[in-house]
Amino acid sequence: MAYDHWRLQGSYFETCNCEAACPCIWFNAPTEGDCKLLVAWHIESGHLKNRSLDGLNVALACYSPGHMKDGNWQAALYIDERANDEQFDAITHIFSGKAGGHLAVLMSFVGEVLGVKKVKIDYQANAGRRKLMIPAIARAEIESIQGINGSEAKIENPPLCIVPSHPSIVSSSLSYRYQDYDHDWEFSERNGYHSPFVYQP
Repeated sequence: MAYDHWRLQGSYFETCNCEAACPCIWFNAPTEGDCKLLVAWHIESGHLKNRSLDGLNVALACYSPGHMKDGNWQAALYIDERANDEQFDAITHIFSGKAGGHLAVLMSFVGEVLGVKKVKIDYQANAGRRKLMIPAIARAEIESIQGINGSEAKIENPPLCIVPSHPSIVSSSLSYRYQDYDHDWEFSERNGYHSPFVYQP
């Protein structure tokens, strides 16, 4: 199957309700039996065909009722309000998995799409901290966990991950709040990961 010419690169982070480090990436059961995941991406440079996606932000909320490898995820996609109609369609196409690549692998676990919304997304990266704000919907902040030698702790090449292109920097959430589509989650001191990312077909 031929896929559209596209590429995205930038910075990403995620946080969930599991204890750090999340066991789901090893195909083990979530800490609390289910997974409540929030992911954010800042696209530093990107395109779908000739449509530039530079500088836009994207977020995804996922709920898995059990083992993430078993699928049946619910997913809600949030796209930067600064995106024009063509950019909105391009991001929806890519992040729905229709353009192929690793995002197609992730979306194969989704059983129900709750919706796609254009919203204000504030994504911040500062040293070992990452922060997301979506007014009235989500806020999350994580901080890197330091390893034994003083550098950031990392995990590379697990069986399941959001970003396979770079090692995941293990983090802990300072705050995590999400409320939309009948979901209402609030946690702190739980799992987080962040890293650069590259996605392409």
